[in-house]
Amino acid sequence: MHIIKTLKVLTLAFLSLLMIQCKGKETPDDPIIPVLPDVGKAQVWLTRGDKGKLFNKEADLSIRTTLPEEWPVITIDTAIQFQEIDGYGAALTGSSAYLLNKVMSPAQRQTALKQLFDVTDGIGISFLRLTMGASDFSLTDYTYNDIPVNDTDFELSSFSLNKDLEDVIPVLKEILAINSNIFLMGSPWSPPAWMKTNKSLKGGKLRLDCYDVYADYFVKYIQAMEAEGIHITHVTPQNEPLYFTAGYPCMEMQADEQASFIKNHLGPKFATAGITTKIINYDHNWDNTNYSISILNDPQARQFTAGSGFHAYAGNVSAMTAVHQAHPDKELHFTEISGGAWATNFEDNLIWNMQNIFIGTASNWSRSALLWNLALNQNFGPTNNGCSNCRGVITIHQTSAQVTLNEEYYSIAHFSKLVRPGAKRISFLYAQALTKIDAVAFLNTDGSKVLIITNYDSNYKTFSVKQAEKVFSYTIPARSVVSFKW
Repeated sequence: MHIIKTLKVLTLAFLSLLMIQCKGKETPDDPIIPVLPDVGKAQVWLTRGDKGKLFNKEADLSIRTTLPEEWPVITIDTAIQFQEIDGYGAALTGSSAYLLNKVMSPAQRQTALKQLFDVTDGIGISFLRLTMGASDFSLTDYTYNDIPVNDTDFELSSFSLNKDLEDVIPVLKEILAINSNIFLMGSPWSPPAWMKTNKSLKGGKLRLDCYDVYADYFVKYIQAMEAEGIHITHVTPQNEPLYFTAGYPCMEMQADEQASFIKNHLGPKFATAGITTKIINYDHNWDNTNYSISILNDPQARQFTAGSGFHAYAGNVSAMTAVHQAHPDKELHFTEISGGAWATNFEDNLIWNMQNIFIGTASNWSRSALLWNLALNQNFGPTNNGCSNCRGVITIHQTSAQVTLNEEYYSIAHFSKLVRPGAKRISFLYAQALTKIDAVAFLNTDGSKVLIITNYDSNYKTFSVKQAEKVFSYTIPARSVVSFKW
């Protein structure tokens, strides 16, 4: 009798516990409270389109071994792997470096840089693009070999990083002290004027007799930066080679010209100097895939070319898959897009960034996603005859040095903090009932899994995530982004 009474008491206690744990959600956005015992926890970060939460660290989710029957399922398969990931970030332009270095105090700058680059206390940005010389976001026009345009310097005896030593290099050194595991891509907007057909930083082409010395210029840049303790991991031969009528430094470089430069000059010079920096072709918009493919079709050029880089000012992200299908052994990188005053709705910008730039590029084989200026001031500057209303990832007020975190910051954060260099994109499937969402999944080198989901719908969505024998469930609010790590 005593055993039966004891069992009755235990059964009533268990049923009471179930009733407590299975209480209904107070609102559609309340987290689901599963019933069964934990076998682990999934970490959650949420950004709502209505700004109610901004990359907010939510309560951990319980991981179970039993799949609830009520909700559609997203199934993660770590065995099916795609491209390796290098990282996520933006461009440390001359303007960005100036604001960080000259407008901010050392303490303010350290706080901002930790927020951007520290993996634990910040968002862990892991990839930066650098302008080799001036761009449309510099304080002045300059290159590393400025001499009178009617003179020549084929020995590059006047080569100097002095302009970069003012702001870019000091800030880079502080960044590397916070996080040394960062990829760095150098992109020139123009060679020195004396190397060009029109003897100007704006427009023109690279003189045929300067192909070789311009390759030496890249070697000098990489070696000089290395001497400063800065390792350049990637270069592109020319930023936006098909846009050469700007009022800021620019140059025309057609695909056949870039192929010749890479295979006959830049690639061999790198090999001779023992430089392992990767050469990434094109570095322009999605609306042209022939440029990249034609270079990779060239047997000599392709052996020196690691892959292709793309911008998003024209065309569709699917262009990257077209290039991947043509040359699946070559890398793809997404290297530039800017937000700006032409689009100020936070929710719309967040969703667009996810759909196209972050989930979009990763799903189309990109190893990276880089936005444009890391920092600009409240007047969208300083500018150098370029975009007058581009928005930085962060805004630094010119007089107070106060920092505003923009939608670009939160977009990067959902990837950079969780998807670390060396991760692999992995396979997933989701139930047909889950409409108006985009997702992408990754496996980090430490074995942790990451799933990032965007809900485009105006209604919340509840789902379960299953990976091997592990299951967790979640309700994502309308027009929001969530990142899971377990």
